[in-house]
Amino acid sequence: MRTEVHGAVLVVVLDRPEARNAVDEATALAVDAALTRLEDDDALRVGVLTGAGGVFSAGMDLKARARGESPVLGSTGFAGLTRRRRSKPLVAAVEGWALGGGTELVLACDVVVASREARFGLPEVTRGIVAPQGGLVRLPRRIPRAVAAELLLTGAALGAERAEQLGLVSRLTEPGGALAGALEVAEQVVAAAPLAVSAVKRVLDETADLPEAEAFTRQDALVADVLRSQDAAEGARAFAERRAPRWQGR
Repeated sequence: MRTEVHGAVLVVVLDRPEARNAVDEATALAVDAALTRLEDDDALRVGVLTGAGGVFSAGMDLKARARGESPVLGSTGFAGLTRRRRSKPLVAAVEGWALGGGTELVLACDVVVASREARFGLPEVTRGIVAPQGGLVRLPRRIPRAVAAELLLTGAALGAERAEQLGLVSRLTEPGGALAGALEVAEQVVAAAPLAVSAVKRVLDETADLPEAEAFTRQDALVADVLRSQDAAEGARAFAERRAPRWQGR
């Protein structure tokens, strides 16, 4: 695994192309450390997760697993991501296959940018196992339940264009363009007000399973300070003065 910094964006690259970027224990620990860096560094606002060599990830490295390694890390889950609590947005940039745990990594991200040639799949049932790191729980919440059920019960693959139609993928690019597309999305997030971005992330995460009335109550508590912030006043002034806003994060 390697990382790159693009301004306020941290790019995390799964870099084991010889293993189709399958995740072994060392890779999981490295991703976990990178995501901790993203969370702790105030200069970093957004993360991008991608894979090297034209493949996103083949999921768990089964050879490493057979040697006794585990890419599932305590409270943060597979590759240190699938069960991690995050306050900063993470964008997936998907080229080629995202299989098994690879699709679960995608499901753990907030925004998904994919090449038209990308393919997703959770083939665990064909190997006598299931997808417990987000596949079973998150996929039916991201796409229609009947479609998710078919994919989970059969192990069939899902192409990027169909995934975009279903809402799993938010933006399609030409082959080779997923990372550039993800960076474009990330830079748009960076340009937005940091307090507002943080509030949106929390509301999305904390109200997803609540009834509407409870969701509004929780939302109101989370956004109250943002609506009274100096940045909110600056946003209005900048609009009126036809200039770019100067965010202070307060």
